[in-house]
Amino acid sequence: MTISMHNASVGVYVQLLKNLGIILDKAEKWVAERKLDPNAILQSRLAPDMFTFTRQVQIATDMAKGTSARLAGQDPPGYADTETTFAELKARVEKTIAYLESLPVAAFAGAEDRAITLKLGPPGQQKVLEFVGLNYLQGFGTPNVYFHYSIVYALLRHNGLDIGKRDYIGG
Repeated sequence: MTISMHNASVGVYVQLLKNLGIILDKAEKWVAERKLDPNAILQSRLAPDMFTFTRQVQIATDMAKGTSARLAGQDPPGYADTETTFAELKARVEKTIAYLESLPVAAFAGAEDRAITLKLGPPGQQKVLEFVGLNYLQGFGTPNVYFHYSIVYALLRHNGLDIGKRDYIGG
C-alpha cells in the first residue's frame, strides 16, 4: 500500500491547525474571563532563548504551508508576521488551512522523490539544505510543525489553561 504525500502533509497539517484554532479560541476566552493582559500569554516563552507564543504559532503555520507547498512543487505564500492578538493569530491559522486545502492532490504526484532545497539564515550566511521529498516531509517538515505546535500547547498549559491531550489531538 502506498501512502499519499498529500494526505501525509495536508491531511495531517489541516487537522493540527484546526485543533490549534480551537485551542486559540479557548485561550482567548480564558484570558478574557480572567481579565488577564493578553500579552502575558502572547509574549510568553518557556525559556529566555525561545521564541514567544505568537512566534511559535507563526512558525507552525509557516512550516505547514511551506512543507506542503514545496511537496506540491510550489513556492509557499509569504505572511508578514505582524500578528499581535489572538484574533489575528486565529485568522492566520484559518488562512493557512484555506491555502492547504487549495493545494490540488495531483500536484503531489511524485512528491516523495521531488528535490527540495532550502536556504536558511540571513543573506551571506545562508545554510543550504537539500532533501528528497519523503525525507523532507518525515525528517524536517512534519517534526518542525509538531515542535512549534507542541510549544504553543505547552505554553498554554504552563500558564494555567485547562487543556489536555484531547485538545491537542482533536476529535
